[in-house]
Amino acid sequence: MSAQPSPPAAGRLSGAPTRASLRARYGSRLRWLVLLTLMLGTVSSIVSSTIVNVAIPDLSRHFVLGQERAQWVAASFMIAMTLSMLLTPWLLNRYGLRRTFMGSLLLLGAGGLVGGFSPTYGVMIAMRAAEGIAAGILQPLPNILILRVFEEREQGKAISLFGFGVVLAPALGPSLGGFLVEAFGWRSIFFVVVPLTLIGLWMARRFMAVDSAMMGERKPLDWQGLGLAGIATVSLLNGLVQLRESVPAGLALAGFGVLMLVVFVLWQLRAANPLMNMRLYSYRQFAAGAVVAFIYGAGLFGSTYLLPVYMQMALAYTPSRAGLVLLPAGLALAFTIAAAGRLTNRIAPHRQVSFGLALLAASFLLMAMGSQATPYLLLVAFAILGRIGLGCILPSLTLGAMRGVDYSLIAQGSSCINFLRQLGGAIGVSLAGVGLQWRLAAQGAVLGPQGDAAARIRAFDETFLAVGLVIATAILAAWRIRPRPLPADAA
Repeated sequence: MSAQPSPPAAGRLSGAPTRASLRARYGSRLRWLVLLTLMLGTVSSIVSSTIVNVAIPDLSRHFVLGQERAQWVAASFMIAMTLSMLLTPWLLNRYGLRRTFMGSLLLLGAGGLVGGFSPTYGVMIAMRAAEGIAAGILQPLPNILILRVFEEREQGKAISLFGFGVVLAPALGPSLGGFLVEAFGWRSIFFVVVPLTLIGLWMARRFMAVDSAMMGERKPLDWQGLGLAGIATVSLLNGLVQLRESVPAGLALAGFGVLMLVVFVLWQLRAANPLMNMRLYSYRQFAAGAVVAFIYGAGLFGSTYLLPVYMQMALAYTPSRAGLVLLPAGLALAFTIAAAGRLTNRIAPHRQVSFGLALLAASFLLMAMGSQATPYLLLVAFAILGRIGLGCILPSLTLGAMRGVDYSLIAQGSSCINFLRQLGGAIGVSLAGVGLQWRLAAQGAVLGPQGDAAARIRAFDETFLAVGLVIATAILAAWRIRPRPLPADAA
């Protein structure tokens, strides 16, 4: 093997900071500064994801989109994000934390900038996909850092600090987006992410070492596995959307997607350098956590797509009021996750996750009882209840699922949990859109000001009911995250 310049030498030549120089300057604060930098990157990606939802009606009018095409504004982002999460471990090994993070931020910012000037629907969808690729790479990074760098007694504190900042993004995104859409139109929501990415790039250059500790052996990328995962995901989601037009065609395409998922799993079992190491699922806690992540992702993201549309199309609220409904809920989530993260060493993960799922499911079941007479503040209270539940889930799910997993599998494990949550989310968005159209047709209602408003609300209520029941089923899997009891003779 030919000799290559060491990362520290490369760092000295380029003027970029090394681990030694950063530790000398910042000491023990360095890992917290790096976590803060990663948090800003994740916030940027979450803002780009959630802020668009309140603009879907405006986008639909501008590009003359039906419901089935409008939902791809959210679904294209989520598909790209879901698939790119599988790339994070490979990118870390090959390029290190600094270059992986900065490259992803550049792609995210470029997607926002070009997306804001989109002349056509196709360009806008392409930029949403570019932002999704960047977001998928960025989102597993903080958990990987926490699990690898922080001691177990500090992990709960780190998760709560990281979560406190990150969960504000879904609350602020729709609220800010609603005001921007009313004041400046839908294009303005794409530009919001640009200054965030610029700040993140500045912090990365200041606090991240060029010789990243996460760099490892440069293994080849499993292109075959990535291709199989892409074909499976796109086929499955297109099949779900196609169900609205033709049930036989939709089932055939979705069935092909499921078949390709099976082929992907079989390939991962024999691949030399798999994207998803199947050995992870031999850990009971990880397997149970993966099931929970998938189910709650489907329910959560499906409802996140539905709620702004429900507020505007069924209850006739303005975009700003529709976005504002999530602001108090986001603040409640931020404080809940800060408290829940500190309780991870006191309360068993399976209990905390199960309690959170119960609250989250209850919020959607209560939302399903809504009508034109439901007060605005009561809708806010339902949203707050769900976000408190979510705050109990997030810190414990990853830590509970990953405890006991071999150190060498941490990067892949964190990426897999995020991948499955986002895959569930992408499926949830598609099913929510298709299910809503199905219930609207059954009620004889249509989206928009025309038609029977009460029938339209009933269609939304039935869709929320289905979401709540889906989330409730995850409680059965959550109970299996509990650690195995030690043998009686264990010392």
